[in-house]
Amino acid sequence: MKTSGDAVPSEWIVVQAVSTIGKGARAEQKGQKPLILWMTGLSGAGKSTIANRIEEKLWRCGHHTMLLDGDNLRFGLNGDLAFTDADRIENIRRTSEVARLMLEAGLIVICSLISPFRRERMLARRLVGADEFLEVFVDAPLDVCQRRDPKGLYARALAGEIPNFTGISSPYERPEAPEIHLRTDIADVDALADQVLEELRRRGATTCGA
Repeated sequence: MKTSGDAVPSEWIVVQAVSTIGKGARAEQKGQKPLILWMTGLSGAGKSTIANRIEEKLWRCGHHTMLLDGDNLRFGLNGDLAFTDADRIENIRRTSEVARLMLEAGLIVICSLISPFRRERMLARRLVGADEFLEVFVDAPLDVCQRRDPKGLYARALAGEIPNFTGISSPYERPEAPEIHLRTDIADVDALADQVLEELRRRGATTCGA
């Protein structure tokens, strides 16, 4: 037992707040360039489907990835949040911080969220380096999303059962200059996932699919 006269080892005097292993070293160990793919779009546009396909393709090529899906995050980390504008903003803030930590671990992070507001998407971008954040606009016309309606959410929103529903009673602010624009009403999942991989190859982030 330590007594009042015991000396405190010098290495314990200062609390180490930052890891001594940097992002570059972690990325080098994994043999990849870490970045965030931020996939935004209306409910039913196809974000989760494409995000999963992108991750599958990267994983098969030996990349270390993590997929952060908005629906899954709301069961845990963001389970206390509703769908007011303030809660949506907080949802994006928390997700952005988690994505940044995973980026520091050297991962390719795929975030799939409606993220309806340009300001919050811009703030997520500013958390990391300019070349480490790619905004991916998963685009489909509202009527196509409504026809798909995989969870019956649009029908419920139109019936007044779901308030603050993006595209119906809450706005969606389309990206003005996304790095990648995917039109899910005119191309299939594999073609769109390959479009993302092509951009990653162009940026030197992968050789997958070359």
